[in-house]
Parts: sequence; structure tokens; C-alpha cells
Amino acid sequence: CRRAAYCGPEHQALDWRRGHRRSCGQHAAGDDSADAIPEHNEFLFPEYEILIEPEEPEFPADSIDDEQGAEDKSKDAKEQELGAPDEAFQSLDEETLEAMAKHETEEEKIFQMFKKQIAVEPEQIIRYCRGGESPLWVSGENRPEEKDIPNCVCGAKRIFEFQIMPQLLNHLEVDSLGESIDWGTLVVYTCADSCGAGKEYLEEFIWKQDYSMGCT
Repeated sequence: CRRAAYCGPEHQALDWRRGHRRSCGQHAAGDDSADAIPEHNEFLFPEYEILIEPEEPEFPADSIDDEQGAEDKSKDAKEQELGAPDEAFQSLDEETLEAMAKHETEEEKIFQMFKKQIAVEPEQIIRYCRGGESPLWVSGENRPEEKDIPNCVCGAKRIFEFQIMPQLLNHLEVDSLGESIDWGTLVVYTCADSCGAGKEYLEEFIWKQDYSMGCT
């Protein structure tokens, strides 16, 4: 019918299986009636405008100094009230100390750090930082090593450029697809030499990291 547009053959095949085969060819290509346009409400993702803004630090530098000073004063006051740290912990038995040490695992710390960072901009769907900071991981598991990231077709290494955040899933309304998709973060690595920039589309590398089983 040539009335539907797709971003690739995979999506065209999926739409065909989801019912387009029944409507395709029923109307002439030149038919402009409303019912000649196939329905894609169950498949096509909604469109949005993406606003690009620099991420502001959670706390300005001067406020961090003030907060640190207040924290130090509070710590000194508490130590004077309870005695030295060593004296306080001497009253705890070994079993209690071990339980406190295991209370927060390394995996939980990483996930809590992730949640704290995205809480600054809860609607953020993309974090861009080419050649700068490392990705914001949701887990200590399933992180790529250098050998896991293949070189570009030109031979140059690929470097981290941007990552897609899980908040995007809320906007895509993926639950309507039946078998929902999910991710913790999608990390995109691109050519360090930017080969072919502006001339053609090039295949890049994406690393999918899921949430750890221990993260809640």
C-alpha cells in the first residue's frame, strides 16, 4: 500500500506480523481516505522534543564548603558527647560490627550513587560526555572491559560518547508492546577519530547494562 513508513526492515516485518498484512493492498496507493492509513498505535513510539542542557552541579562549590564546615562542627560536638570513636565502638561486640559492615554492600552503594545522581534531573533521558567522564553505571556487574569494545571499522578505538537512561522507558510506553523491553542503561561508544563525520551513517557500539538482581 506504500502508506506506512519504517525505520528499518525489522520494524516493517514486526508491523506486518502484528496485522498490517490484513490492511496492506486493500486500498489503492492513491487513495487519500483516512481509513487507507494503517493503524500503528500498538507499535509506533510517541514523538517528543529533546531539550539539551548542561547538567548543573548538585551543590555549588561555596555551599559544599559551608556544609562541610557545619558537618565537621557537628561531628566534633558528637564526639565530645559520646567520647572518641574507638571508645564508642569498644562497647559493640564483634557480631554487631560484622552486621553493620555487611549492611550496605558494594553493589548497593553503586546503585544508591546512581539514584542520587539522576535525582538531580529525574527527567533526564540522555547523558552526553564524549571523551570525558565515564558512564554512570547502575551496577558493578556486567561492565565492559577495553577488550570488550571493538574498534571502529576504520581501525580507531571507540570511546564513550553518551548513554541512554532508563527514564526513557516511561515515555516510550513500552508495556503496550506485550513483551516489554527494559534496561538499566545503554552506553554508546563511537569512533575516537570521528571518521566519516557528516558524510554517512556508521555502525557504532552499544553496551546494555541491566539492573543488578540485588538492586531494589
